[in-house]
Amino acid sequence: MKLSRLAIGAAIAASVAALTFAAPPMGGDTPAGAARAAPEFQGIDTWLNSPPLKLEALRGQVVLVDFWTYTCINCLNHLPHVKEWHEKYKDNGLTVVGVHTPEFAFEKSTKNVKDAIQRLQIKHAVAQDNSYGTWKAFSNQYWPAVYLIDKQGRIVYSHFGEGSYGTTEKKIQALLAEPSTATATTAAPSGNLK
Repeated sequence: MKLSRLAIGAAIAASVAALTFAAPPMGGDTPAGAARAAPEFQGIDTWLNSPPLKLEALRGQVVLVDFWTYTCINCLNHLPHVKEWHEKYKDNGLTVVGVHTPEFAFEKSTKNVKDAIQRLQIKHAVAQDNSYGTWKAFSNQYWPAVYLIDKQGRIVYSHFGEGSYGTTEKKIQALLAEPSTATATTAAPSGNLK
């Protein structure tokens, strides 16, 4: 009987460990000393809704980088919040960049991505990252994944998966309220498809 309890306990512990490793990390605020410079957008095949953007040119603005793909249900559930933040804060210094990184081969089609942008009524900039260049530069592993970049160009917050929308929005507001030490040289993207 004692052995059975030990076996059951070990099985439960292994199950909890497996679930813990399978779930994405929570992300959150990056401690001030641990904030790292955001990597530049890399390997972008096509820019949609915007001319090509460079993070260097966006200094002085808050940048939200959203890794997504148009067939991911979690991304689709998360997308209304990203679109709302774009609309709500674009005139206050927030630039939203959706980095479309395909999970499946058919998601590499620019026509399919354009159709999804149209259907989903996405107005913010979308960078098509078919080669995973930007995905790898950010060391990203999840769809959806949000990274907030402060006005000095540092990643100061991240969230992986759905949820934490209120916390993310409060962080956007706090970052927008911070004084700017740099001036952006590129205007925020327009809503036109290229």
